Amino acid sequence: MSGSSAESGLLVERCGDICRLTLNRPERRNALSRELLQHLDDVLVRIGADEEVRVVVLAAAGPVFCSGHDLKELSTLDTEQAEALFALCARMMQRMREIPQPVLARVQGVATAAGCQLVAACDLAVASSHATFATPGVKIGLFCTTPMVPLVRCVPQRLALEMLLTGEPISADRALTAGLVNRVVPPEELDAAVEELCAAICRSSFHVVRLGKRAFYAQRHLSEPAAYSAAVEVMTDNLQCADAQEGIAAFLEKRPPQWSGG
Repeated sequence: MSGSSAESGLLVERCGDICRLTLNRPERRNALSRELLQHLDDVLVRIGADEEVRVVVLAAAGPVFCSGHDLKELSTLDTEQAEALFALCARMMQRMREIPQPVLARVQGVATAAGCQLVAACDLAVASSHATFATPGVKIGLFCTTPMVPLVRCVPQRLALEMLLTGEPISADRALTAGLVNRVVPPEELDAAVEELCAAICRSSFHVVRLGKRAFYAQRHLSEPAAYSAAVEVMTDNLQCADAQEGIAAFLEKRPPQWSGG
């Protein structure tokens, strides 16, 4: 699965177990046009059905990761069109959580509004020390309500409200402390850090990673008793699968496991 589309502004590249999606509208600060959102959603659907892809990396060309929605496009929409656009964006963001592969954001620069939403909606994120994060919609009279949804599920409430109510950016280090990103590295080490995290994921059974990602999001907002009940069922089923049996045997026999690949 590889290729490019100048029209939609998305590059799709496959390298072994990893599929890299690159926002490629640097001249528009990688703004999320309707066409780009639709292409992203379509590609994620295809990736989700591809068992040879183990990890998805979401990157961006140019100095800006993503500046959010394309404001020129937004200014032309009527109510029905705007609702359709925001619904498409919400669907694409949720798609990243729904596909079995972990989705990792490679954040090299500014991530604002729906761009910050993109980072928060990914499963993992690695950021350059030069990156900044903001939800500045309040400054132009358009509160970042949809970006708020994944943001408040990543960072503490008071920081989320500070970002949403002031629109002021936070640094990569503060984003790391708050839990918006997993790692912060110097710009020249960004690719190596992304590759290291991808490699760590790919060393495990894809079947078990897929099972684990699904279980994580399924239990996250349940009460503790309900979460335990769901987790017990998943872990019981997991124990019976071939890769669990192989992994336990390999550990006891002090040898590398041979995963099924499924």
